[in-house]
Amino acid sequence: MVRSPLVLALDQGTSSSRAVLFDAQGRSVASASAPLNIHYPADGWVEQAPMDIWVSQRQAMAQLEQTISAEERQAVVACGITNQRETTILWRRSDGSPCGPALVWQDGRTADVCAAWKEDGLERDWRTRTGLMLDPYFSASKIQWLLQHQAAASSAAAQGDLCFGTVESWLLWNLSGTGRHCSDMSNASRTLLMDLEQRHWVPAFCDTIGLPHSALPDLVPCRGEFGTISKDCPFAGVPIRALLGDQQAATLGQLCLKPGEAKCTYGTGAFLVINTGEDIKRSDAGLLSTLGWTDEQGNPTYCLEGSLFNAGTVVQWLRDGLEIIPTADEVNRLASSVSDAAGVMLVPAFTGWGTPHWDPKARGLLIGLTRDSRRGHIARAALEGIALSVAGLVRLAEEAIGHGLGELAVDGGAAASDPLLQAQADSTGLRVRRPLQLESTARGVALLAGLQSDVIDNVASLLPQRQDNTTTFDPCMDPDQRQTWLRRWDDAVLRSLHWHE
Repeated sequence: MVRSPLVLALDQGTSSSRAVLFDAQGRSVASASAPLNIHYPADGWVEQAPMDIWVSQRQAMAQLEQTISAEERQAVVACGITNQRETTILWRRSDGSPCGPALVWQDGRTADVCAAWKEDGLERDWRTRTGLMLDPYFSASKIQWLLQHQAAASSAAAQGDLCFGTVESWLLWNLSGTGRHCSDMSNASRTLLMDLEQRHWVPAFCDTIGLPHSALPDLVPCRGEFGTISKDCPFAGVPIRALLGDQQAATLGQLCLKPGEAKCTYGTGAFLVINTGEDIKRSDAGLLSTLGWTDEQGNPTYCLEGSLFNAGTVVQWLRDGLEIIPTADEVNRLASSVSDAAGVMLVPAFTGWGTPHWDPKARGLLIGLTRDSRRGHIARAALEGIALSVAGLVRLAEEAIGHGLGELAVDGGAAASDPLLQAQADSTGLRVRRPLQLESTARGVALLAGLQSDVIDNVASLLPQRQDNTTTFDPCMDPDQRQTWLRRWDDAVLRSLHWHE
């Protein structure tokens, strides 16, 4: 029996693109995925080919359309797009050709640019207006680099033929077939170019980086009517009705609907996001103020966020770099083969450190090794390093909002790891809640598109699901032992920050 109507979610991530169908209860019905290559041309440089991003997402859509029934295909009433944020793409308006590589959110090549801006005293105004730090993570310095180092970009800018966009903007341009050039407010809030309170582009910031105002996408709410999928694409004719950055989408997908409710997504990186409602919460400790999502009129829900650049990449490194595990899943068995990490700690700052240090020159660190250290200790330390990194974000968030989080909802590929989530509970002292389905990012944008299409009347009506099919992890570590563990961790992190001095 067909669950009708259905909503299509396109989830374009850093290492893969997914296409997922959801029913009116936010349950996954069918999905498909396609891999996406990442290039590392120099230390701290992370690139993708813009056309690879588009082709990967299209492949996932085609695979999904081929696997579902004709009845299911007819039941698809709306599409939502969610995406890796901050990744920066420039292309020609006249023919859609990319003007250089896509600089991925992890890319740190513009560290010196951001440092120069800080020396010029620009950070206070930028941070006040946008809620963000001056860091290579965000789009602004990436745009400047492309304009200065890619002849195709500077030429297009001089000819008034340049478009800038983050990934949702690039996908919409290609999906719609009409050259629709817009960016939703959740993604725009990660560019360093949008005023967070007023929710409009800041022309002065565009002037600082040399971006022509004509290259900016139209700024739109996260819900709306954004055209239809073109006739030469899979799922042709389906209206596009939601655009949402991946971490905001995961927060909505986890039904963190009230101020103070929080989730952490363990994907390529790890991202703690706390709903702060209608209020913009500011942090002096390195957390980011960001826009969560909007209604159709653009009325916002804000969030507070802590961002770490490496989580799933740690497990990939164990597999592909050290080659101590044959598959990513094997890390759990290996980590569980020892009772503890025997003093070994792994600081996962492979591509710099985000919250709270914002040090793009930090690097990973493996310490505490002895002659008795084995693969199991390193695997366990790797998972604990992810958990301890997040625990630092939790401490800062609780200080910023003035109370404890109570529990932490989790999702993302690495959240399938029981040893990781037990370490997360032990390091934070919080109950950790994992849903049966880890598709929270795709689910979040599907819920938003469902609201826009009247498939869903009220997301809050789905709240009873939150306790169904859920696995919880409770802390079982003595508080004094936890504090000792956290102090050792803080010392290890400081060592990773200063290795380059």
